[in-house]
Amino acid sequence: MADLRSFDLNLLVAFDWLMRERSVSRAAEKMFISQSAMSHVLQRLRQQLEDPLLVKTPAGMVPTARALALVDPVSAVLKEVEGLIRAPAPFDPAGSRRAFAIAATDYVEALLLPKLAPRIARQAPGVDIRFKRTSSRFPLEALEQGEIDLVLGFEVMLNPPKHLHCLALFDDCMVCVARVGHPVVNRELTLEQYIGLPHIMLSGAGSGSGQVDSWLAEHGLERRVALTVSHFLSAPLIVAQTDMVMAFPKRTALQIAQNQPLQWVPLPLDLPDYATVMVWHPLQDQEPANRWLRGEIRAACVELTD
Repeated sequence: MADLRSFDLNLLVAFDWLMRERSVSRAAEKMFISQSAMSHVLQRLRQQLEDPLLVKTPAGMVPTARALALVDPVSAVLKEVEGLIRAPAPFDPAGSRRAFAIAATDYVEALLLPKLAPRIARQAPGVDIRFKRTSSRFPLEALEQGEIDLVLGFEVMLNPPKHLHCLALFDDCMVCVARVGHPVVNRELTLEQYIGLPHIMLSGAGSGSGQVDSWLAEHGLERRVALTVSHFLSAPLIVAQTDMVMAFPKRTALQIAQNQPLQWVPLPLDLPDYATVMVWHPLQDQEPANRWLRGEIRAACVELTD
């Protein structure tokens, strides 16, 4: 009886050609080996399967009942193996009905989607993009389980695990946003003036402190947070109607100032620039659909920078 541990699975390819051609010489040609080598392969098959498999008759080589019973199962196995080792088919965005899930901050969503959404609509009208807001904790489990395809945000905030792939998309810096005609804010702002103003802070949890507070604390200073909001869109509307100020990423400040009576000035703090990154799991690195989406996001970021 044949044992899988000792059976040469390459013999199944030869068996498939022998059953198709019903000829040792023609099967040898298909496998690009000599007739004598093919005869040796047939002998090994007979020994492994304990059956003559092909019997010479006046009408030619005739398969045995055992060989006929194996034809379809062997063919199915070879097709499945071929599918496993074949390179994945290229992703067809125009005909795809794929849904992608992206975990991102509201900053990235507001900044990137106006550039990304038209690109997706033109190239892949059937593709759905679902943005999910990231929390303070990196969504590693969701990424590993395939519940989300990509994570976007400030690298310093995300702090992605080292084993994940991480690509820098663009940099941004923090500025101070105030209403046009503010009694204190005008082109520039001293540190003393800044900490003396009432501030708005964005916090998903409704409390806590941010990078500005950490910098101030390191220098023995503190600001007054007069209002803490949990939604990104409400903050600039409030700033536009009060004397409160808010620290915003510069790219977002420029975007919002187009529709609101707002101005921005440099922060009087020595804060570093922030790198916005795209993070994905190594298992998805060569996956065609994921690669396509990453390429579209990179292209949208180039448009954003331009």
